[in-house]
Amino acid sequence: MPQAGDGERRGTRVASAGNAEQFKQSFREEAREILVDLEAALLELNENREDQELVGRVFRALHTIKGSGAMFGFEGLAVFTHNLENAFDEVRNGRLQVTAELVDLTLAALDQIRAMLEEREGAAETEACAGILAHVRKLTGIAPKPKPAVKAAAAQATIASGSPMRQWAIHFAPGPEFLLNGSNPLLLFAELRQLGGLSVRAAMEMVPPLDEIDAERCYITWEMVLAAALDADAIHDVFIFVEDGCELRIEPIAAAETSTAAMRDAAAQGLEEPRASGGGRRAYDKPETATSLRVPAAKLDQFVDLVGELVTVQARLAELSARRDDPEVAAVAEEIERLTSALRENSMNIRMLPIRATFEKFRRLVHDLARDLGKDVELTMDGADTELDKTVIDQLGDPLMHLIRNSMDHGIEPPAMRRARDKRPTARLHLSARHSGASVLVAVEDDGGGIDAERVRQRAVERGLIGADAQLSEAETFALIFQPGFSTAAEVTDVSGRGVGMDVVRQRVESLRGSIDVESQPGLGTRVTLRLPLTLAIIDGLLVSVEDACFVLPLASTLECIELSARDIEQANGKHVANVRGEVVPYIRLREHFRINAPRPALEQIMVVESGEGRFGFVVDQVLGNCQTVIKSLGRFYRHVQAVSGATILGDGRVALILDPERLVQDAIKAAGPGPRGHPHGAVESSRVRPAARARAH
Repeated sequence: MPQAGDGERRGTRVASAGNAEQFKQSFREEAREILVDLEAALLELNENREDQELVGRVFRALHTIKGSGAMFGFEGLAVFTHNLENAFDEVRNGRLQVTAELVDLTLAALDQIRAMLEEREGAAETEACAGILAHVRKLTGIAPKPKPAVKAAAAQATIASGSPMRQWAIHFAPGPEFLLNGSNPLLLFAELRQLGGLSVRAAMEMVPPLDEIDAERCYITWEMVLAAALDADAIHDVFIFVEDGCELRIEPIAAAETSTAAMRDAAAQGLEEPRASGGGRRAYDKPETATSLRVPAAKLDQFVDLVGELVTVQARLAELSARRDDPEVAAVAEEIERLTSALRENSMNIRMLPIRATFEKFRRLVHDLARDLGKDVELTMDGADTELDKTVIDQLGDPLMHLIRNSMDHGIEPPAMRRARDKRPTARLHLSARHSGASVLVAVEDDGGGIDAERVRQRAVERGLIGADAQLSEAETFALIFQPGFSTAAEVTDVSGRGVGMDVVRQRVESLRGSIDVESQPGLGTRVTLRLPLTLAIIDGLLVSVEDACFVLPLASTLECIELSARDIEQANGKHVANVRGEVVPYIRLREHFRINAPRPALEQIMVVESGEGRFGFVVDQVLGNCQTVIKSLGRFYRHVQAVSGATILGDGRVALILDPERLVQDAIKAAGPGPRGHPHGAVESSRVRPAARARAH
């Protein structure tokens, strides 16, 4: 029926448009990853300008973006990138030298390519692109956009002249969705012709009778012979965005033996290639299963949320099993607990990503700032393969950016000053990451002039943050740099000086339930270390109780549990300290801290934890045991309650607050007022030795 057929075709067109947009978005995501690698390669090339491997890496990345951009409708991007590709082709052939100007132009071009990917091609972007291309053409002396036919003819002439070329047999069989995805085989062939001499033969055996043809399905396969001085990877790059749904085989002519020789002869004579019985397509020469799968972050977050809910239900089942004397229920509860634990562990591992991509994007920032500030800075990295939760990584960019900008502007001296101080003119900025228990330590370190504690103190007095007669330790002085609006800069610049950056660092790290350490030595440099949790979703905790209230302490920071008797309290002479195997450990009584008015039991428990101030104890009534804790936010109404990092629902339906040991210690020190090192109730300093020039911000 015509009407139904028309509706079906309209539905197909809508689906086709949707698929085209989906694959266009897939291209954007792939291209963004390529641009990150391209930017890193350019910055490395700027330091090692004779490295031909880096030149090839840049050329291949530009070539891939150009070819795939044209295929998915980004014609302007393809033309723009083609000119950059020409420049690095000249570099590969030794006709052009890598210079700082070429690197800077290409970096600026990458910014324009990013804008084109988002299809933000306004007048300003168009003008910027034209300016960049004019400079690139001036460097290379290449006329704008040579015609592909001329280039192909030149390649054929090169082959005919006997230059050392390799011949490749290419079998390409698009999948049935190839055209629906917006792909165009003619663009692929045009791309191959730019690589060298190409002969193409279309195989029509799979084309059905006319009345059975679906106009939006591809039935044709192609057999090609390409003569080019390239390897297989370079040819694969042409098909990078379509090969997953197609059959593709690329073989050198010499290794393809009989079938390849027949295909070559058929391509040259326009004859059909002999086929194996059954008329089946040849298999694509890649692993049978994909090694990775791209999943939207929203789906992954939803999956982790569901695992978190499952953990809560499993806790309820364990509670129910404990109340019933039923071996079968107990066995099922134990099995569910084992499976839930494994699922939780795997879901967390899926979210874990190496911090390398975050580190690498700062190469460009350091390069640009060094140029703008007239400083020579070398960026080094360590531990870039350290993994963190994706949520943590996503929120880590801004704090690190502000720390790097602060270090480049305030910490690192100009080359002349460094020479006067007998330092090497090239400064060193070091990014590092490493695991520490259930936390990750991310550090930004420079070998600059360090923090002038007296200058910080004077500035704090001027701003009214402290009194003129205030007695501050060096650590307390350094902590002032994280106050809102605080800056020691004499004037505001484009880089820093408004007193915003370090405050942003503190706020963002606090939102991640982390802490900051600052270590500095005058004339030698500064190191700022961010201590961050591995994940923000689920933690292993220790469930404790005070009267009817339940609390969770992170298991990673808990060292041990000891008893506290009335005799121990009497021997401490009223001080909140305990003797733990010869070490004096100050403690905080949660009953008093949270103002729980109820008589103390005769025997209490001290949970000893490791904090930034050393070892501290938390006194509770009972230790109920380990638990897997799903962290739930308390909401905006409780956003200022910093000693509590969240809440969780227990198996019996009660709510337990998740405590932040670092915050509790800091709150107790502030509440106690002056005492030996400010410990609560005059408690003595713990035995941990801390650098004199270290500050901790919370």
